Amino acid sequence: MASPLEEKTVARLVAAATAAPSMHNAQPWRFRFLTGERVVLLHADLERAMPRSDPDNRALHIGCGAALFNLRVASVHAGLAPRTRLVPEPEDPLLLAAVHLAGPAERAPDPDLARLYPAIRQRHTSRHPFADKDVPEDVRATLREAAAREGAELLFPGPWHADTVLELVRDAESRDVMDPAANEDLVRWTRLGPEADTAVDGVPEYAFGPRKRDGKAPVRDFTGRRPVADRGSTSFERTAHLALLSTPGDGPADWLRAGQALERVLLEATLADLATSLTSHALEDRDLRLLARDPGSGTGQVQMVLRLGYGPRGPATPRRPVADVLDVV
Repeated sequence: MASPLEEKTVARLVAAATAAPSMHNAQPWRFRFLTGERVVLLHADLERAMPRSDPDNRALHIGCGAALFNLRVASVHAGLAPRTRLVPEPEDPLLLAAVHLAGPAERAPDPDLARLYPAIRQRHTSRHPFADKDVPEDVRATLREAAAREGAELLFPGPWHADTVLELVRDAESRDVMDPAANEDLVRWTRLGPEADTAVDGVPEYAFGPRKRDGKAPVRDFTGRRPVADRGSTSFERTAHLALLSTPGDGPADWLRAGQALERVLLEATLADLATSLTSHALEDRDLRLLARDPGSGTGQVQMVLRLGYGPRGPATPRRPVADVLDVV
C-alpha cells in the first residue's frame, strides 16, 4: 500500500495547477484532496462563472481542463503517476475530474509529461506585438502532436481561413460595442489602478499590453472605454499566425479534453521559445463558433483560437493562494 502524501506535496501540485490560463484569469476551480485515497478532486467554482460571455460554462471547463493538465505534469515531476477520470459522477455536475496519485511502484510515471514542467511557470499570455516571422514546420508538427495526444486537433489555417477567423473576431467586437451588457464579465474581471497591484485574480492593467494601432493580431482590448495611464499604442503583426484547437464533440468532457490539449500545446510552444495568446471572443457565440470550422472538412468543434509568434511573453498574472482553492480531508 502506498504511503500517504504529505500535505505540502499536494499543495505544490495544486500551485502548479493554478498557473493554468483561464478566461479573464477568473481561476474557476476548486480542489479537494482525499488523503486516504490519494485522490485529488477537481470541482468547478460557479461563483467565478461568466453568465454573459460563457453561458454554457464551456470556457470554464476549458480553464479547468488546463489546470488539470498542469496537475498531471506536476504530479509526474514529483515522481507520481496520475490516473485521471473525467466527469466521474454525472449526478454531480460540479465535479469535473478525479485524479488518483499513484506511486511509482504502482505505475511508471510518463517522462514526456515531466519534461514540460519548467514551462508551467514560464508560460504567460502575451498581448504584445509579435515579429512577422513564420513558425517553422517542425514546431507546428510538435504542437499538432501535443494536441492529438490529448484527443484534440490543432489546425494551422491557410490565409483565407485565417482571414475568416479574424473577421469573426471583429464581428464579436462589434457585437460587444452594440451591447454594453456584453462587457459586464470583462469589467468584473479587470483590475485597474491600485487594485492591479494587490489582485489575486482577474487581468491587471499591467498585463493589458499596448493598444493596437494597426495590424491583424486578434488581441482583446481589456480597457473598453476606460482610461489606463501610460499604456500607449503600437503596430502589431501584419500576418497573424493562428492555430485552431478543435474536439470531435462539444460536451463537458470534450471541453475538459480541449483544456488539457490547450495547455499541452501552450507548454510545448513555451519550450520552443514561442510567445502565445488566446482568444475565445469569436467562439462565445455558438453561431459564430460554427463558422470558425475548417471550410474544407467542416468537422470538429473549434474550442480556442491561439495566436503564436516570436516576441515578449508578457508578465505573470496574479494567482489565488493555494489555501483558498484547496481543501484536504
